[in-house]
Amino acid sequence: METRKLGRTNLDISVISIGGLYTSSLAGGESETRRILQRAIELGVNAIDTAPGYADSELTVGQAMAGLDAPLIITTKLGGRPQPFDPQQIDALRESVDESLRLLGRDQIDILMIHEPDRPQQFPWWSSYDPLAGPALELMDELKTAGKIRFTGLAGTTVTEMTSLVRSNRFDVVLSAFNYNVLFREAKQTLIPTAVANGMGIVLSSVMGQGFLTKRADEQVRSQPIWLSTARQEQLLAYYGLLDETGLAGAEMCLRFAISDPDISTIPIGCKTVEHLESSVASVEKGPLPRDIMDRLDEIAAMVPYRPFEEPMILPLGKEYFGPGIANMGAAVQVGKL
Repeated sequence: METRKLGRTNLDISVISIGGLYTSSLAGGESETRRILQRAIELGVNAIDTAPGYADSELTVGQAMAGLDAPLIITTKLGGRPQPFDPQQIDALRESVDESLRLLGRDQIDILMIHEPDRPQQFPWWSSYDPLAGPALELMDELKTAGKIRFTGLAGTTVTEMTSLVRSNRFDVVLSAFNYNVLFREAKQTLIPTAVANGMGIVLSSVMGQGFLTKRADEQVRSQPIWLSTARQEQLLAYYGLLDETGLAGAEMCLRFAISDPDISTIPIGCKTVEHLESSVASVEKGPLPRDIMDRLDEIAAMVPYRPFEEPMILPLGKEYFGPGIANMGAAVQVGKL
């Protein structure tokens, strides 16, 4: 497995890492997580990203890591715990980190990220933007001095505000989700160049769009559901056409696109099974995409340079838009709650 430098941390991190959402009771629980981590180590995958907000992932990962004889780079986050969550309460943030250490069974966290710091209407992380200030920053400095964490980071889902936070140069790593993949390129315009200029490691999440880029929905796209703009419809059909032309599976296309960018340090994969992990590793081991395919993807991405305002953050392809949970998701996206 290829490794890359995680920015100024100087950590050698595998280009694929384990995304912790499904290393929890949301999937196979502790037994399957142990199998995933053991196989990951055998394949040269050396990092896992978890969070208090990922169900019981921290506990499950901690149980699964017990007895494993290979070091793993562990990322977890501040955010969402304890409830009701108030990021202006430094004592509560401190307790959350102590709880993460307990659940993970570790004395030190390699990377502690602030989870979704770019949604001020959801959680008031900052007391000032210029200069950037807030209890989370004070705590991170304290934890570094105490040796409880090694490095700090940001994990967000926007571009403009995340770019501003990155410019503060207070963090070592940035995780960007939903903003850079075969079809979405917003993060490449400002966020990633700014992170590179500051020597930050770059973690690229949701490269498969939480499934909508890998599970084809040709008939649904052609029927143009109410949430789907004409430009996005045409783009998706062009993407499907490229998959047909190349014979590549969507997952392989997405993963090999992501590793084609040397600025990207690692790509967390939300593995539910060992087989999912193995197929992802097999894809990246084929290397970056050929230049002609990359050029064609650039042309297809340029068909929709910015996402329509009313478009759901996760395109509900293969789902009933007004089925259980989907209508609520669409409404939440439109009022800025997701």
